[in-house]
Amino acid sequence: MRQPELWRAHRRLCETYGDVVHLSMFGEHFIVLGSQQAIFDLLDKQSAATSDRPQNPLIKLCGQGFNFGLYPYGQWWRRHRRVFSQYIPLTVPEEQLLIQHEYATLFLRKLLTDPVALCDHIRYVFSATIVKIMYGVQVANDGDPSVALIIRTLDGLKALLSGQMLVQYLPILRHVPMWVPVLGTQLRQLAEWRAAADEVKQVLFSKTQDDLVQGRENTSVLGRSLQELDEKKGDVNLAEEHLVAMNTCITAFEGAAETTFSTIQGFFLAMSLNRDVQKKAQVELDSVVGPHRLPEYRDRASLPYVDAVLKESLRWHNVAPFGLLHCAGEDVEYRGYFIPKGTTFMSNVWACMHDPEVYANPDRFLPDRFIRDGKLDPEVRDPSDFVFGFGRRICPGRAFAEAQMFDIIAMVLHVFEITPPLDEHGHPIDIEPRVGGTFLLYPEDCRCTLKPRSAQAEALFSGKRSS
Repeated sequence: MRQPELWRAHRRLCETYGDVVHLSMFGEHFIVLGSQQAIFDLLDKQSAATSDRPQNPLIKLCGQGFNFGLYPYGQWWRRHRRVFSQYIPLTVPEEQLLIQHEYATLFLRKLLTDPVALCDHIRYVFSATIVKIMYGVQVANDGDPSVALIIRTLDGLKALLSGQMLVQYLPILRHVPMWVPVLGTQLRQLAEWRAAADEVKQVLFSKTQDDLVQGRENTSVLGRSLQELDEKKGDVNLAEEHLVAMNTCITAFEGAAETTFSTIQGFFLAMSLNRDVQKKAQVELDSVVGPHRLPEYRDRASLPYVDAVLKESLRWHNVAPFGLLHCAGEDVEYRGYFIPKGTTFMSNVWACMHDPEVYANPDRFLPDRFIRDGKLDPEVRDPSDFVFGFGRRICPGRAFAEAQMFDIIAMVLHVFEITPPLDEHGHPIDIEPRVGGTFLLYPEDCRCTLKPRSAQAEALFSGKRSS
């Protein structure tokens, strides 16, 4: 469990011992699932028994007590999931697509003005979009305090998933005094993340609520939810319903912001390293969309190669190599093995996405693997079936996330040339694809050079007229 590049170590483990491997750590049972078949058999087909989440005090200590994606499988989780699915349905509403497109266009302008700050701009576009849709709040271009607070809560989530907090394994340590070396530092950090989460939940909720009190229009998810609850006043426990709404909105931010942020970083890296892929996508965009407008999500069905670029981005740079952990809510039997209640399942999604028997040359970025006769090949395993989770705990915001990532990828490819970064002498810098992290992975270096493809392309989003 402490091996570097744990996803690779666990693939080697499964290659040696089989695709279902039992481990024990601090008296807890862990099962590593190393194949598509084992993952689907246990987490999809037996989802009634394997949809729980492992629980430990660190979830609340790091401020993640609101995140319903981490809740135990039960009625309280179902209430949150129901609210989320009501407002972020599988078919993304037109008004949400328009907001995504608006902020993607702003993203293009930011890249044009300051391409060096690529990662900051990626962070901004996802943060601003989800805050606008969930709360109706317009995020400032730079240094918005609400976004800064949310990012602090994201740090708590990353710490939870990293497995590096001692209290996660020995809960009694949460009572240790703050002056104790190492552990005291961790406990102080946990307290800061907890305070940030409490503050941001209340701040954004209050901003939306204030809009409604003052009679300002607010058609956000939270705004509509509060209006509907106000109409039911007396028929519901208002405080509890407000809590569900608050939890749902901030969870939506966390779910959308971090994974998409890393995926789009990986996309830019892949494009700078694979000019042939970029050119092929641009030929398709020029043919289907043309030079007089930006691509939109409604173009997706007519842009199979660009869609394949998105699929390959999800596969090649696998952000969450183990997804979110599942837990057996009851005893399970599989292939003659007895799996006791409380066992944690680690599904090696990365191994499935880099299986050479399914994806030839898995370390290469090859969108063509998803194409046959100029169309998406339905017989090729779709990475979306893995990277968004399994069974009853599959990500409810999958369609929303895919729509936004497709919009950004299509728009960027339509107007920009993406090439390797340059040194002080103007020579290309060789970037070797590497990732950092444990349960959430990020490219260590995704620098690149961004230039508009033409004056006409620049005019599509900059507000300037082409000569």
